[in-house]
This record gives sequence, structure tokens and C-alpha cells, in this order.
Amino acid sequence: MMRASWFRGVAVVVAAIMALSYIMSIKREVRLYRESLHLAHQNDTAWSQEALRRLERMESHIDKLVKSMKTADHGQGQPERDTEVKMEKKVVKKLYPNSALFRNWGDHLSEEEQKEAEAMFQQYGYNAFLSDRLPLNREIPDTRDKRCLERKYPEDLPTISVVLIYLDEALSVIKRAIRSIIDKTPAHLLKDIILVDDNSSNEDLKDKLDSYISFIHEERPGLVKRVRHREQMGLTQARISGWEAATGDVVAILDAHIEVHVQWAEPLLAQIKADRTVVVSPMFDKVNFDDLTVTQYFSSAHGFDWGLWCLYEGFRPEWYELNDESQPGKSPSIMGILVVDRLFFGEIGTLDGGMKIYGGENVELGIRVWLCGGSIEIVPCSRIAHIERSHKPYLPDLSITMKRNALRVAEVWMDEYKHHVNIAWNLPIKDHGIDIGDVSKRKKLRERLKCKPFKWYLDNVYPLLDPWDNLVAYGALINDLKKDVCIDQGPVPGNTPILYGCHFYSPQSCYYRTNGQIYIGGIKSHKYNDNRCLVDPGTGSTPGLYECKEAKKKGFHMHWDFKQGQAIKNRDTQRCLEIAKGEDAYYHLILQGCSGQSWRIQQVIKDF
Repeated sequence: MMRASWFRGVAVVVAAIMALSYIMSIKREVRLYRESLHLAHQNDTAWSQEALRRLERMESHIDKLVKSMKTADHGQGQPERDTEVKMEKKVVKKLYPNSALFRNWGDHLSEEEQKEAEAMFQQYGYNAFLSDRLPLNREIPDTRDKRCLERKYPEDLPTISVVLIYLDEALSVIKRAIRSIIDKTPAHLLKDIILVDDNSSNEDLKDKLDSYISFIHEERPGLVKRVRHREQMGLTQARISGWEAATGDVVAILDAHIEVHVQWAEPLLAQIKADRTVVVSPMFDKVNFDDLTVTQYFSSAHGFDWGLWCLYEGFRPEWYELNDESQPGKSPSIMGILVVDRLFFGEIGTLDGGMKIYGGENVELGIRVWLCGGSIEIVPCSRIAHIERSHKPYLPDLSITMKRNALRVAEVWMDEYKHHVNIAWNLPIKDHGIDIGDVSKRKKLRERLKCKPFKWYLDNVYPLLDPWDNLVAYGALINDLKKDVCIDQGPVPGNTPILYGCHFYSPQSCYYRTNGQIYIGGIKSHKYNDNRCLVDPGTGSTPGLYECKEAKKKGFHMHWDFKQGQAIKNRDTQRCLEIAKGEDAYYHLILQGCSGQSWRIQQVIKDF
């Protein structure tokens, strides 16, 4: 009897597992069918919406059946409600309490699911586990200004080719980008979608992606094209490869981890139709790397600092005077996403193919477009949702190639201001030891296009950049009495500089100007920012470090006389900045009567 009962129990469990597996397979088929309906009948709204509603009801019934099977009595005599209560009480161990992925997401996951999600997060830098479980045609919020909804665009807009570049991207993310472009771009405007694979190793991006493209081609033959690099060539060359394969009047070069908003293309195409020499960019919204929800970003221009790192920048005052956030605004530069007349892009030299892997190519384009007869605009009525990764798996240290590419941009385009890039990266003016490649062709391009000097750019396009005219020296400040410690900005927040073992990173970057100011902990690239000045407070023996405007307001003494290899002496108090051993046996910075101590600064721009 017991053996017969045991076999019956096993049979029930096996049958339940098989039924559950069968139902889940049906559910997957329903999802695939729903997607094909969405694609095949996107122009027959009433029919497709009714069909999709019916499928959603079917999925809902299946979900209820699956739930009831999971919580059903398995011969233990427990009612369904008691089982549910027990499930609710179950506490799942947090396997990755320090992971950025699980900071605000993932409480519901089992341990196995946490392991899978974390592994995918490390691989991609965003929540690919969740992406795989979201609909490809998910709805995202319309973040446009309400005035954008009232705008009308010409019927005869130019056609557009959309380039998606990627390296080992999650398959579902690429599919969602393609799906959103097809769904939200008028069919008569969308000429083609070009996928540029910079030599990915991810197997999902081969046969599985090919299958998805074949599925699309059943309705839109030849819409999607693929370009695959045989070796990794970097973002710049990937963008160039996409442009070369494009056939539309206009080419939009995007990252693959995006979703376009409704009516994203028309505002961009209208701007280019009015002026073929303008390079435009949509506004970005952020897709959170953990829960993949969309966070609205406010309209802004694109700029950069002297290290050529990109940043968001305010528009020029005349844009704000319009009091209309739906209006396009001029921008000093452009981020990685750009939309441009395809032929004009070729005429001005596309992108600098000599750039390596990542960084600087967008700033180079921005400067070149302005200097060589074009302009750049941000178009707020066009919006794109962009995943901001937690980390870039393909290049953990972005500074390596960024530094090299920035020096290349400076050599070709920045004239007498090119050394600002060296200063920003704390590199010597001469013999920095970094191979920037052959720039002769880019210099000839500048001559052929009869481009303006960089000073014109500073005066007319980006006057907010600080030209650092009276800077004479920079780098670490070291006292000859103890050469293994450097002046350091100390704890932040805080107002006390310290001595610390020399590591030569930004907290120890010092700058001396001819007006006598000494900055510690970096120098700001923009006029609207304030640097932190070394000061003699006038009382006590401890030097201070304050924002220069605040120091002036407080009446602190912030001007110093200094020559390389000599004392650093305050002009007002006549006290010197020196070092001395404290009771703890460590050396400290002090202010006192000058005893003959001397200092040296790492890099000298000109004799002082």
C-alpha cells in the first residue's frame, strides 16, 4: 500500500511538471505570436489591437493556471492559501549585498536567479537579466515638452539610415533597439538599419540575431544590414563603417543600447532639410542600469573640459530668452549620438579614423564642424532613451585611450591652446611619450576645408572655456626636505591641505598662476566654476584651502611669491609655506617665518 501510494505521488508530481512545462511552452509561443502580430499588422491598428487584447487575455488565463498548479495540494492536505502564506514568509538570502545591481532592485529573485543576474550584469554593465524578460515593444514614457506634440513637419522629409554600433551587447537590448526604431519611425522615411558589430565574441549575436533579422525581413525585406569587423577597431571606425554602408539621405549614428521615443526622427530630419550643414543630436533620457526604467533628462547642450571629457552644458543665453524648451539650441560639441546629412558628413571628413577604441572622437567632430563651416544643434523634440552602464566591460580604464585621443585632437585643431590638454592630463608639454599616430592627413583636411583658428571657436562658440592664459606651472608640489611626500588637498569636504605620499593623481595636482594664486586639487576648465586657492588665514600656523571667491570674501591672503626651487612666500603676511615634524613623527604643512626651505613643481610651462 505504501509503495503504491508513493508511486502515485511520484506520478502526480511528474504529470504536474510535464503539464507545467507544456503550458510554459504555449506561453512562449503566445509571446512570439503577439510580437509577429505587432510587426505584421502595425498599419492595421483596429485589427491588431483587438488581436493583441485577445492574446493578453489568453496569457492571463495561462498565468493563473500556472500559479494554481504551483500552489496546488501535492498530497499533503494543505489548502492553497496556506501554501501561499508559507511562500510569502520565505526569506531569500542576498548573495551580492554590495553589488550596484541589487541596491534598488532584485528583492524577489531566488539565489539561482541572483547568480544569473549578477553574472550578466558583470558581463554587460546593465541588467541584461531583466532586459531578457521585458517585451521588445515595451512602452516608455513620452518625455517631450507639450509644445513638441503640436509641431507639424514637412511631408517631404529626407530618408534616414539608422546605424547601431555595438561590441558584445545583450541580444535582447539590440532587438529592442531595432523594434523601437521600426515601430516609431515612419516606414517611408526609414531607408535601412545598419548593425555594426565591432568583432563581438558573444555567440547570441550570430545565429540568434540572424534569425531575428530574417523574421523582420519577412515583412520588410532588406531593411536590416549587418557589418562585422574581423578585429576590434573601436567606436570611431564602427561609426565610419556604418556611414559607409548607409544609403539614406541622412544617417543617424546611435549606440545599440537605446530605445527611440515616438516621433524621434521627424524633428531631426526637419532641421537637416532646412540646413544640410547642421549636425544634430536628440536629447537623451537615462535608462537606469539596474531596473531599466526611464529617467527624464532636462534639455541641455553638450560640452567638454580641457581633458576632452564630455559633459552636459547650458545653452547660450539667447535660447533661454525664447522661454520655449521645444526649440533647438546651438551646442559647442556633441555626445556619441549624432544625425547628419550623409553626403555632408563625407565632405567634412566623417570621423578621425586614427582614434583608438574610445573617447575624443565626438569632441573632435564638434570642433571641426564649427571651424569648417557647419554648426551643431540639440533638438529637444527628438528624444532617445539611453542605457547608462554601471561600467564599461570592454574597457575598464577609459583614461588610457581617452588621453591618447585627446592629444591627437589637440595637435590637429587647437593651435596655441593644444597644451591645455597636456595640463589637464598632467602630462609634460614636451616629450609626453604617448604615440598619437600620424595626423598629417587630418591637418591636410583642415587646410583643404579652410577652417577657422581655434581662438575663433573659443570666442564665438564656447566662450565659457577658461583659456588659462596666465598659468605658468602645474603638477605635484614637493619640498626638497622630504621628496617622497606631496602637497595634497586633504579630506573633502574640508579646508586643510596636507602632506601625503606622492601618487601624482588629481588630489595632488597643483597650479601656479602669475597673479600669485596656487590651486590645489585640480583646475577647473570653465569660467563659471571656482578653483580652490591655497591661503594664509593670517592667524594660526595651519594653511587653508578655500574656493577662491570665498577666500577673497573672508579676507584670507591668497597670493604667493614662488620661483622654481625656492621658497613659497605669502605676499601679504610674509610667512612661508614649509614642512615640519609633528608630535606624531609625521611631517605636516605649516606657515611660519621663512627658514630657507625650497619647493619644486612637477611641470613648467614657462620660466617664472
